[in-house]
Amino acid sequence: MERNNLYPVFLKLNNLKVLIVGGGHVAEEKLSFLLKSSPDAHIAMVSPMFREGTIELAKKGDVKLIKRRYNKRFLKGKHIVIATTDVPKINVKIYEHCRKRGILVNVADNPPYCDFYMGGIVTKGNVKVAISTNGKSPTTAKRLRQFFEDVIPENVDDLVKNLNEYRKSIKGDFEQKVETLNEFTKGLIEKKRS
Repeated sequence: MERNNLYPVFLKLNNLKVLIVGGGHVAEEKLSFLLKSSPDAHIAMVSPMFREGTIELAKKGDVKLIKRRYNKRFLKGKHIVIATTDVPKINVKIYEHCRKRGILVNVADNPPYCDFYMGGIVTKGNVKVAISTNGKSPTTAKRLRQFFEDVIPENVDDLVKNLNEYRKSIKGDFEQKVETLNEFTKGLIEKKRS
């Protein structure tokens, strides 16, 4: 049976610099996802043209729009690059440039040229759930995201904050604290018996 071997990670995009290459529908979608999940992200976009929706969306965050054709000099100082052009050869070139520089890269809709995938994300306050289908089915990730948005209660953030305060008040060493918290939170995930 095939399995997903990706390692999930949550990045602090306010500490990193992101570049999106492209200005079409896919670029706008990627920008929207990034700003929704990380409104304080530092993002630059390079493209000869930008959609009107992208221009409006860019005003909602720290987004620099550069009306130019892609050149590898735009990679300087970047940590993450998302290639969304409609020219496959350019996307592959971007991938190769990033790999030489140790920059994480995602070529939209081309899994062999991705160091990471942008999965479905559910955010409820401090709680964030990321969903990956290993690049096989973005539609499934979208449906699972919708499911989890409905299932995770809106007040889950209150629970997290209260547990954080409780954690601070627990006495003992690390193992004792973990054991106490595990016992205290066990009821959160026990299945209801009919």
